[in-house]
Amino acid sequence: MEQHISLSAIALLFAGGLALFLYGMRMMASGMKKASGDRVRRLISAVTANRLSGLFAGAFATMVVQSSSTIIATLVGLVQSRLMSFSQSLAVILGAEIGTTAMAQLIAFRLHDFALVIFTIGFVIHASAKNETIRFTGEALSGFGLLFFGLKLMSEAVAPLEEYQPFLALLRVLDNPVIGVLTGTLLTGLIQSSGAFIAIVMTLGGEGSLSLEAAIPLLLGANIGTCITGILAGSGMGRPARRVAYAQVAFNLAGVVLFIWFIPSFADAVRVFSLSSVEGASLNPGSVVPRQIANAHSIYNVFMAFFLLPFLPLMERLLYRIYPDDPEETRQIPAVWYLQESALDSPALALGYARAEISRTAKIASRMVCAALHPFIANEPGRDRVYKSLTVVGGMAMREEKLDFLEKQLSDYLIKISRSELNEEQSKEVFALMDAIKSLESMGDVIDVLR
Repeated sequence: MEQHISLSAIALLFAGGLALFLYGMRMMASGMKKASGDRVRRLISAVTANRLSGLFAGAFATMVVQSSSTIIATLVGLVQSRLMSFSQSLAVILGAEIGTTAMAQLIAFRLHDFALVIFTIGFVIHASAKNETIRFTGEALSGFGLLFFGLKLMSEAVAPLEEYQPFLALLRVLDNPVIGVLTGTLLTGLIQSSGAFIAIVMTLGGEGSLSLEAAIPLLLGANIGTCITGILAGSGMGRPARRVAYAQVAFNLAGVVLFIWFIPSFADAVRVFSLSSVEGASLNPGSVVPRQIANAHSIYNVFMAFFLLPFLPLMERLLYRIYPDDPEETRQIPAVWYLQESALDSPALALGYARAEISRTAKIASRMVCAALHPFIANEPGRDRVYKSLTVVGGMAMREEKLDFLEKQLSDYLIKISRSELNEEQSKEVFALMDAIKSLESMGDVIDVLR
């Protein structure tokens, strides 16, 4: 009974630490996205056909927002809205995989003892700063401190399990690389955060419960498991957008197939790279093993990115062959191109998507105006004029349906943005955009009545 109570307390402490870690990571990502505003999306969308620049843009953007899932969701939206081609998105995906390694490197510094100090400094900055960018940076810093405090609680929870045989027996099962990859994929998919799962792996390694050889398959699985967010972001969108999410899955599966055969050799290379002797590891595994795990994560993702970069055209053709475009999607059916639910955490980013969608709506309305004038200015013979007029009238009905649909979607989206923490300028823009979309929809109604 006493042992059961002890295990319950450990589970509760670990769950609480994990919850604080996830909340801190979310707070940090939210603060960084707000501080960077729409600049990250503009950086990604400005990427040209140069694959190397796309790689670096993806890595930098992921380091800024500390969320590869956000970058993949942004890519899905950009490809769906035709602001970026599927070909351009591939290099950015590889860069995003590199950017995710920054968090593991930060965790390896084991700033646990300074967690509350970092949180306090961030809170003071967020509460006292008048400049928005500084205030949001303070929010990100608070999340960073909370993240490390959660890691400290997880470390304290795991420490008593070092001599608990059932737990050690469970970890020994992970020595099988295939089981390790599957476990990493499943748990990361459930948590929906590769950063959180890698933090757990590093915590176990720091307590001496997990070897580097057992940790590497878990890292490989975590890279696959994090793809679930991109797949969810692409659901309900066109095939080009969904193909972006599947490309991330394909890249990470290729990495697993390539690396799973050489895990012992890779682990030895990481130890050499980390400059950690066997004696040093036995004296202080709490600092050595987490650094080795972080380095393994970085080396793997950097190597795979540059290894796959020359093969992107081949990968593109392969993905097109496996998941080709659907001719049915070319039909003129109402759909949003730009609005992304995942962007609502960052008002500046969400407003950028709303502006793009309203600009598209205005073009549809302008085409309705031109179509309405066609019967009066057409210069064709009688029969041709009647035929073209009927065709134009049919097109106007289709565009009116689009305007009604877009007005509803945009109004709902702008209402969601208005519930976020907005500054005065953003609040005014929300109401101005609401007024604009209402006016465009009313214009369509008037033209439809005249029809």
